[in-house]
Amino acid sequence: MGKTAFIFPGQGAQYIGMGKDFYEQFTVSREMFELAEKAAGLDVASLCFEENERIHITEYTQIAMLATEVAILKAIEEKGYRPDVTAGLSLGEYGALAAAGIMSPENIFRIVRKRGIYMQEAVPRGGAMTAVLGLPADIIEKTCEKIEGSVSIANYNCPGQIVITGEAEAVEKAASQLLTEGAKRCIPLNVSGPFHSPLLAGAGEKLSEELRDVEVHDIKVSYLSNVTGDYVTAKEQVKSLLVRQVSSSVKWQQSVERMLEDGVDTFIEIGPGKTLSGFIRKISKDVKAVNIEKIDDLERI
Repeated sequence: MGKTAFIFPGQGAQYIGMGKDFYEQFTVSREMFELAEKAAGLDVASLCFEENERIHITEYTQIAMLATEVAILKAIEEKGYRPDVTAGLSLGEYGALAAAGIMSPENIFRIVRKRGIYMQEAVPRGGAMTAVLGLPADIIEKTCEKIEGSVSIANYNCPGQIVITGEAEAVEKAASQLLTEGAKRCIPLNVSGPFHSPLLAGAGEKLSEELRDVEVHDIKVSYLSNVTGDYVTAKEQVKSLLVRQVSSSVKWQQSVERMLEDGVDTFIEIGPGKTLSGFIRKISKDVKAVNIEKIDDLERI
């Protein structure tokens, strides 16, 4: 019998109203929003449910997304479902930490609130990100290495879709060169900074201080890191990997391929949108990928 993975999306999928039906119908979900509010010092429910622009600003997006993901996760757990494996893309890795029981929800909410602030503060002027479609990773890696300035791979999403990040001029030059090398398209992303770039190493250093006294529990559910694209085998590795994750490439495709090797054949995306489900279908057509963002989704599954 195959294994089931719970997977969690990163920022970019957020929208007003996300998680509201769980908040209204599951006591445990409402408790998670209230815990996030207490830990972050923000009215997270209003941030998620009422019209506002802050939800699309990194320092607010991250806590809003995570609160929604953990609220849905707890409703799923209340129904008796548990994963064999868990992973998340970028911010979503913190949802995976919750699913694996590695940190308490309260600590995760507090850390992610700080993470969002530090990443927003660390954003340099002139940063950019661009999605590159239709080229193998090795060509993109070699091209980035040749470009003057800071440009590197932010996300290995799936075959034919990789995101580059760094200084705007360097990213633009790399994109132009990649088009001549056969890229189908290079699409600039509407983001507030060059995330998962060495330019954000300072945010990781500040996060390290926040993580210093956080308790890390034994790993009870298999959990994969964005930094390595592989399983985290010891709880002593968790904090350093989370620090590195801020400025390292997100190895999502590698993580999924590792789970496939381990016998995972069902992926349940928990949270807003179907982005990760789409990536997984491009990585393998032989597995099931579904999402839970509404109560109807949970009941159907």
